[in-house]
Amino acid sequence: MYNQGAVEGAASIESGSRVFVYEVVGLRQNEETDQTNYPIRKSGSVFIRVPYNRMNQEMRRITRLGGKIVSIHPITVLEPVNGKAAVESANSEFSELVTPVSANSEVSELVTPVNANSEENGKATPVNTNSEVKGFAKSPAKEKKGNTMTQGKAKHADVPVNTYRPNAPFIGKCISNEPLVKEDGIGIVQHLKFDLSTGNLKYIEGQSIGIIPPGVDKNGKPEKLRLYSIASTRHGDDVDDKTISLCVRQLEYKHPESGETIYGVCSTYLTQLKPGDDVKITGPVGKEMLLPEDPEANVIMLATGTGIAPMRAYLWRMFKDNERAANPEYQFKGFSWLLFGVPTSPNILYKEELEEMQQKYPENFRLTYAISREQKNPAGGRMYIQDRVAEHADELWQLIKNEKTHTYICGLRGMEDGIDAALTAAAAKEGVTWSSYQKDLKKAHRWHVETY
Repeated sequence: MYNQGAVEGAASIESGSRVFVYEVVGLRQNEETDQTNYPIRKSGSVFIRVPYNRMNQEMRRITRLGGKIVSIHPITVLEPVNGKAAVESANSEFSELVTPVSANSEVSELVTPVNANSEENGKATPVNTNSEVKGFAKSPAKEKKGNTMTQGKAKHADVPVNTYRPNAPFIGKCISNEPLVKEDGIGIVQHLKFDLSTGNLKYIEGQSIGIIPPGVDKNGKPEKLRLYSIASTRHGDDVDDKTISLCVRQLEYKHPESGETIYGVCSTYLTQLKPGDDVKITGPVGKEMLLPEDPEANVIMLATGTGIAPMRAYLWRMFKDNERAANPEYQFKGFSWLLFGVPTSPNILYKEELEEMQQKYPENFRLTYAISREQKNPAGGRMYIQDRVAEHADELWQLIKNEKTHTYICGLRGMEDGIDAALTAAAAKEGVTWSSYQKDLKKAHRWHVETY
């Protein structure tokens, strides 16, 4: 990862020194991975504290790592940042060298690349990466069941962020850890539920939490946290504001040089948790993947593997009876369409839930699978999610043009090119340039992407 340690340390030498906060996007992970021949995922925004006498040096370092500085704000070390002292850093989810990447990411190990047509919907193979990590994560207060509106009324301007930080995580307990992959499926994917009743961790759909695994890394330092998309609504699976759920796949891949089988540190830890086990949780974080507040919005969801996690939270909020009862101010009346990519039928995560909602709300929810090892695309190859998007491109394009439509993409980054290609062709039929139109969607906050 991009190591902020030297800069952070220098920024804290003198409490009265002049310090600036850089907001940076597009960073590669660290100087070591910068020398590799295979692609490394780039991060979202990172906030870095830089002392005045290191500004030029840090600018060069950020440029070398592929980053772009989008803003610089002067502060002093003791001046508040986001309501906290600057010694904790701006947006200090990164103050302890936190991995600034999207959900369900097992990023402490280097992995080999995959392309858009590789088995991104399946188990990590000897030439694969973390291809299905998503299929692509105050004073105590308990609330009684049925009195859940404190969370339920959260607005986007009031989204809870960083209630618990890496230096003071919440200690939750594992309530359950259930397998999601059916017999003859590929890999290990678990649905984990944690007890939040002893703390004040509030969140909303589309956010992530950090998990800090126990132990030390190869350098003898405490393990850094990993972020995972939250798979439950703000009220939790039990609709009592006391739990939070994750959908986690155990990362398994071959080391690109040694050929040794490597297992992800945090994903292995989580998938092997037992009920009653403690777990260190930070966050919540993230505002990119939040649902629109308009109950008449249209929602397109494109997911692979455990990228289903935030989509499950959205769908529960829209269609689950207990959830609808807990949210009288939000009764979904729009249209949602989930296109879900998996390798085999046993790998359709939450299959029963999804199909039950589709059957109960056929006018409001459409469900489309892309099962790569069982279905064929028009060219006779494997059916990936980008092939399904191409198949339905004209319908999707018409829906996307509606100002009430939001599109969410979650999973492996390789699928984006195929999605863009399909929508480019559909838009071109009307003389519209998709790349320009997509930029407008992003500016309007109607195009939401969380890929790795």
